[in-house]
Amino acid sequence: MKKVLYPILSVIALLVGLPAAAQRNESHNAEIARHLELFDDIYRQLDIYYVDTLSADTVIRWAIKAMLDHVDPFTQYYPADDDELRQMATGKYAGIGSLIRYNRKEERAMVVEPYEGTPSQLAGVRAGDVILTIDGKDVKKKMTDEVSSMLRGEAGTSFELRVKRSGEAEPLTFRLTRQTIQLPSISYYGMKDDGVGYICLSNFTTGSALEMRHAYQNLQSRGMQSLVLDLRDNPGGSIDEAIHIVNLFVGKGQKVVYTKGKMASSNRDYYTTSEPLDTVTPIVVLVNGSSASAAEILSGSLQDMDRAVVMGSRTYGKGLVQAIHDVSDRGDLKITISRYYIPSGRCIQAYDYRHLTGDGRVGTVPDSLTRVFHTRGGREVRDGGGIKPDVEARLDSLSSIVYDVVQSDELLNFVTQYALEHDSIASPADYAMTDEEYAAFVAYMAESGFESHRRTDDVLKLLREAARLEGCYDRAESTLAQLEEVLKSDLSEELMRLREVIRPYIEDEIVCRYYYQRGRAEHLLLNDTVFDQAVELLKDREQYNKILHP
Repeated sequence: MKKVLYPILSVIALLVGLPAAAQRNESHNAEIARHLELFDDIYRQLDIYYVDTLSADTVIRWAIKAMLDHVDPFTQYYPADDDELRQMATGKYAGIGSLIRYNRKEERAMVVEPYEGTPSQLAGVRAGDVILTIDGKDVKKKMTDEVSSMLRGEAGTSFELRVKRSGEAEPLTFRLTRQTIQLPSISYYGMKDDGVGYICLSNFTTGSALEMRHAYQNLQSRGMQSLVLDLRDNPGGSIDEAIHIVNLFVGKGQKVVYTKGKMASSNRDYYTTSEPLDTVTPIVVLVNGSSASAAEILSGSLQDMDRAVVMGSRTYGKGLVQAIHDVSDRGDLKITISRYYIPSGRCIQAYDYRHLTGDGRVGTVPDSLTRVFHTRGGREVRDGGGIKPDVEARLDSLSSIVYDVVQSDELLNFVTQYALEHDSIASPADYAMTDEEYAAFVAYMAESGFESHRRTDDVLKLLREAARLEGCYDRAESTLAQLEEVLKSDLSEELMRLREVIRPYIEDEIVCRYYYQRGRAEHLLLNDTVFDQAVELLKDREQYNKILHP
């Protein structure tokens, strides 16, 4: 018995003596191997017995996509032939430089805007041109991502683009040569009244900080006394570029961000490394719910350091960091490797992708569970839900009919016709539609067959269905009919009633046809109530200082 027990007890003692972490790691690896074996077995049986022959490339990509979709929306696989990742990182791609969108009536992609100075714009391609063929290949019913892929390619390669243009009896043909397109980070900057400078920073790609430095120095040379930095709808990008921009406004050697992840290599501290441009000029940073990632690092760091007043609505809440890893020779994996923390020590991640709610949605951290942190000057700030502005201010939400009009092909078609009839318009800061021009727009929409998807129609339909289920439809029928009549509206009357809301959107689109993105960004400020509030705050230095140093 002893001869049997001693070896057994020795093995038990050895196992107990192993570090717990090593045992867990061994168990974890065994579990991975078991499940990979299961996946391999299922795929092989599918390949042998499934009624149709399946492409291994297609099926495996399905599996990869399904797996990554359940991790978080930022962890993604990019095949070797996909240049989207490089474009996101650098802001560059090889193509003709046009924004396109699907036109439902034409069942084709349509050029919405040729970017200024790019091959498409220089060759004469215009907004409103409907794409017929690309190198002889018909693109009818092809979605924009497929058409966009056809327009892109190796820099220096040429192709033939055939388009249909309003006002032209025959299609137009262009011979275009693809070039490396550098998307600008700053769509517009300029001086406004009372020495207020304005910079609209739209992304954080390679060179963003250098663009920002040049824009800021230009405004300084023109007498800037204060700055509105617009980060609304900025999806973020490079952490390094965000750090460099923070460094323009705070001293050298300041910790701006630190990251924490599973691997030691993911833990890193980011400091400012250069002497700043300006540490005293008052700044208001504009943000909204679409300001994310690096835009939150920039706005949150300036808030934590009491260097700027943040104004707008709460930001998206992306506190996760991604890195690029090679996948053998078959592409790249952009994978979430850490969380980031801004100077106060807070992480602003708002969404918990690993724990869904009962109905399958991504859960967020409730305000009651967020923790209090403090800025350098002692102001309270919180984690867990994006950057909460120091001053709440937001644009009014759009009614359903306004949203449908703004997003419609009919509005773009009207603007295309307008551009054909007008060789030039006033400058972006001065242009305004006349009442007669707006009336022409209303008439055009009425004749075009435009239909708005009214939300009240959906609610009425649900009410009728509920009344039938409850057995009270006979009693409610006349009341519902009266309610439907009350809610019914004439399109022309609605458009005239909402003209002060809709008109600025038409003006923005018209200005873009003549002055491109820089003109649109400048003209948008004419009807931007949040920007107006920022300017008013910068004029009131006492109130500005009171917010930063209560």
